[in-house]
Amino acid sequence: MAVHIRLARGGQKKAPVYRVVVTDQRSPRGGRFLETVGTYDPRKEGHFFVKRDRISYWESQGAETSPAIVRLLLAHKPAQA
Repeated sequence: MAVHIRLARGGQKKAPVYRVVVTDQRSPRGGRFLETVGTYDPRKEGHFFVKRDRISYWESQGAETSPAIVRLLLAHKPAQA
């Protein structure tokens, strides 16, 4: 079973809200998933929340991250202290 980290669309027509999910690659975009690891609302500035520790865990288990998630993670890096 190939596992991917990708976006699952929700919300209403013309008002998308996405969940960042870990899923089997054969599942449809809005179908079954293993775990929800975050949310993303493209209509609100800066509304991207993820559990980075869970993403790291799934990547260590062999999950592939979709290009959209990679772009979002790079664009919303946590602040360095």
